[in-house]
Amino acid sequence: MSAGSSGPAPYAGAEYQRLLAAARRSLERTGGQLTGAVSLSDPTDAERKAIIGITGQYRDARTARLSIRLHDLDAAVLETTGRGLAQLLAESGGPLRDRPAERGALTAARDSALRAAQASPLHASCGWYRDWLAEIAADGSLTKLINQADQGRLGQAVRVLERLSGHPGLPVLLPALAADVTGDTKALNQGTVLSTLVLRALATRTGMSRPVTAQERRDLWEAGDVVVDDLASRVLVLNLPAQGSALADWLAGAARLGVPFYVTLHQLMTMRLTIRGQLVQVCENPAVLRRAAGELGAGSAPLVCTEGRPSAAFHLLMAAVLSGGGDLRYHGDFDWPGLAIANSVLRRHGARPWRMTAADYLAGVRSDSARSGAEFIRLTGTPQPTPWDPELGEAMAATGRVLYEESVADALISDLSGQDAG
Repeated sequence: MSAGSSGPAPYAGAEYQRLLAAARRSLERTGGQLTGAVSLSDPTDAERKAIIGITGQYRDARTARLSIRLHDLDAAVLETTGRGLAQLLAESGGPLRDRPAERGALTAARDSALRAAQASPLHASCGWYRDWLAEIAADGSLTKLINQADQGRLGQAVRVLERLSGHPGLPVLLPALAADVTGDTKALNQGTVLSTLVLRALATRTGMSRPVTAQERRDLWEAGDVVVDDLASRVLVLNLPAQGSALADWLAGAARLGVPFYVTLHQLMTMRLTIRGQLVQVCENPAVLRRAAGELGAGSAPLVCTEGRPSAAFHLLMAAVLSGGGDLRYHGDFDWPGLAIANSVLRRHGARPWRMTAADYLAGVRSDSARSGAEFIRLTGTPQPTPWDPELGEAMAATGRVLYEESVADALISDLSGQDAG
């Protein structure tokens, strides 16, 4: 049928549809090249006759696969319709994609985004930053951002991380951080692209797992000195004298009674404390502080509890202790997560270990075995260094046994009663 004749549209019949679909895939894959061929497997009789009509070559009905050169198909379409194969495909099924060009553009965009991120000072100084950047480049996250025209979020994530690394130890509220970097107070809210990128980086930096629950997200933010909720961030205190504000008066009243007291980050940020020259013991588990309050009351030495991983409130309170010329001693669980916490507190605040030697651990194991028999919890997870006493890590690895802080509380309570801490 010639280009100007009337009747059914050429190549609109069912016998052409698989052939044209294969041609579209080929042209999109090669950027429009007509040098290849397309094939149909198990062709119907109508498809076989259609291809015979296009090529002028007989094809046996028993043939399982029929092929046709794209150049021949293009010539036949041009002769019949007056326009080429590519134009016919565009008119019938929408514009052809140029996949090689798309891949080239994607590669260029990826390279540009990575170069910009690698220009950050963090790339030269922080292994965790390089690991994070390599991970999001390798697992498709960066490609997804580009495909969604959202690669600018990577630059924002870099600026957030630079902001946090440039002001270590100073807690910042999440909305304020988001506004400072993006102008949008909600840009770092849970579920946003930006918050996901930053939390992945913080997980890499701290060695924590990627967060799943709201509490895990809050803990990870606080590990980066970002406060999701300054009322939820708190620290448990016993007998810590302070001056300078209503909060100091509340602490003094609690100390007179020897009762535990929760201090929130909001209180610490709005009612500044002065804490002069105090030796403060720090424990990981609230059961130890509860026992000190119950047995020693107002007679206990100052004690602060991290309740697991330290909060932003804990860090700010310890900064107040240190700025007043005080000193910190830390004790925690003898397991790998406990040692990770100990390392972070000792490194960040210059604390000294408190009964955290190999001798303390082995003595506790012996005592605990005598009380509980052969049952114990085995060490799991990634071993942690113990630079203050290398023999401690070796002893724990060799023994393979967890020793929780509550199991050695007798010695800690003795120290808090006034004897010198070991």
